[in-house]
Amino acid sequence: MGLKNAYVAPGMPPLQHGGRAVSFFEFWPMWVMYIPVVLQWLFLAVRYRSLTLPLISNPMLPVSGMVGVGKSVIFRQATGGCAEAILPWVTHRISGESSDSQTEQLTMKAIDRGIQYPFVCKPDIGCRGSGVKLIHDRRQLEDYLCYYPNGTDIIVQKLASWEAEAGVFYVRRPGEAKGRVVSLALKYSPHVVGDGVSTLSELIARDSRAGELQHLYAERHAANLGEVIGRGNVYRLVFSISHCRGAIFRDGGHLITAELTERIDRLMSQIPEFYYGRLDVKFSNIDGLGQGKDIEILEINSASSESLHIWDRRTRLTTAFKTLLWQYRTLFELGALNRNRGYKPPKISEVLKRWRDEKRLAKYYPLTD
Repeated sequence: MGLKNAYVAPGMPPLQHGGRAVSFFEFWPMWVMYIPVVLQWLFLAVRYRSLTLPLISNPMLPVSGMVGVGKSVIFRQATGGCAEAILPWVTHRISGESSDSQTEQLTMKAIDRGIQYPFVCKPDIGCRGSGVKLIHDRRQLEDYLCYYPNGTDIIVQKLASWEAEAGVFYVRRPGEAKGRVVSLALKYSPHVVGDGVSTLSELIARDSRAGELQHLYAERHAANLGEVIGRGNVYRLVFSISHCRGAIFRDGGHLITAELTERIDRLMSQIPEFYYGRLDVKFSNIDGLGQGKDIEILEINSASSESLHIWDRRTRLTTAFKTLLWQYRTLFELGALNRNRGYKPPKISEVLKRWRDEKRLAKYYPLTD
């Protein structure tokens, strides 16, 4: 069993098969991939006379959203059509009240925004899909709230209308009327298909890609590994389509059109002083995506974003490094332009505090679906 038999979400192109299922560097430790970036950062910091200059690339966001900044901050800044394109959401701050009382409060807030079960819960401060859960009922919501310490903000968001998903990377320079889409990656949630005989564990082991990533699925599906999956039944291995959770990415650069670029540019122009970041979007079908139609925004990631096409199994290591280095050079360039406009880079102490706060909170986050 392999990618040629893979289930694909409606609206997505088929997954091509053949060749390596996983690139040789795809799941290297992140610190290894970022060694060249760190060295370049230090060089550019000397050149531009600031270690934190990239953190004013999106100057209306604290530290440009690099670390320790809630998703809701940029959601609240969105106006007009951009705000309408973001899937409805509400926040809730964990308090000392009973879990039953908090569940009731959050359920009512969600209903007021037109959000009904099933919906998605995630921590406001988090990255790479950490702590994301699909919540089907009140009991699951109550259990979810119990993970977090008092004072933690979480987000409830409406489930998207479509399964098809893409990561769209956008850059615009201050003073320019138009920005551009510089990368597009299609995001596939891995599945296995039952044969009525094999257990989930056996199906995963036989899959050409999932079999190499069994360590990513073992804990998440521990309760079901011994279950026999019925013939033709599709079992989803990952709900939150994040690469570090085992999701499959494909370079979709050939799908970038003038119509899509115009739509993304129009949406991003409705966030004040937004120049750099990636939108994670749901869409109805590939043709609609190319026309900039039927797009729902899941998240808007900023300074810490990656161009997701680098995780396509066919991407060369040199291409991945060049892309990352280009991204961070661009952050310095944008920071320099914004410094000339009067914005001041943050102090290192602020960045470190936000990083420590995020690391502290991440210890509480539940296992991602």
